[in-house]
Amino acid sequence: MSLNPMEFMKNIQDMQSKMGDIQEKLKNVKSTGSAGGGLVEITMNGQMEVESVKLDPLCVDPRDIKMLEDLIQSAFVSASGNVKEKIKSEVAGDMNIPPGMAGF
Repeated sequence: MSLNPMEFMKNIQDMQSKMGDIQEKLKNVKSTGSAGGGLVEITMNGQMEVESVKLDPLCVDPRDIKMLEDLIQSAFVSASGNVKEKIKSEVAGDMNIPPGMAGF
């Protein structure tokens, strides 16, 4: 089997272009996770950046900060799981990336 260096370089350039397309699409993927029946909501983008945190005033009890911390953590876990699922279906699926190759 002979390796054509020009073909190899073209394949690398194609992969770089696809990765650029994926990064651009990830900016537009958004998902929200919630906890406590919607008392805490976190919205993240496909780059796993938190875009917003919303707290229902009912969950703000200065005597129970631990509960609020737990709700925020649960909402973050929910949002990150949701955004990973969206990435799998919307971005990786569009790019024909085999399962497991996109890093999740």
